[in-house]
Amino acid sequence: MSKVKEIKTNAMRILDSMKIPYTQYTYECDAFIDALRIADQLKLPYEKVYKTLVARGARDYFVFVIPINQELDLKAAARSVGEKSVEMIHVKEINAVTGYIRGGCTAIGMRKQYMTRLDVSARNHTAIVVSGGRLGSQIELAPGDLLSAAKAEYADIIRHN
Repeated sequence: MSKVKEIKTNAMRILDSMKIPYTQYTYECDAFIDALRIADQLKLPYEKVYKTLVARGARDYFVFVIPINQELDLKAAARSVGEKSVEMIHVKEINAVTGYIRGGCTAIGMRKQYMTRLDVSARNHTAIVVSGGRLGSQIELAPGDLLSAAKAEYADIIRHN
């Protein structure tokens, strides 16, 4: 688990410019790997590591950030952004819509500012871990700082069984 500062991603440059503290974690990766495996590699608890999902509604794209071991509740997600429904975008659309690639997508510094929701479970943590903006990079920061940097709001958007 390396915490060495490496090449800065767009997300990191934004955090730096906002004077938001974060810790970068790097891991060996030359292709997409599942977020649970990344957490295992970095020895991080699943509930502290969040994934960034992009969905399409009737009027725009929306970004949802949820714990890696949870599923997005599409109805709750749609309600949280004032849409009747949302659907996940296809993997091949991720780069065109966000400017990031699958496995390196983060809510900070996308190609365009989309309405973003962070699951309310993040309030239970002093810090959460999200993608650093490229494969092989994760960043840890306070949930409130992610809200600021991504211009996001909290919402209850995970499926409850």
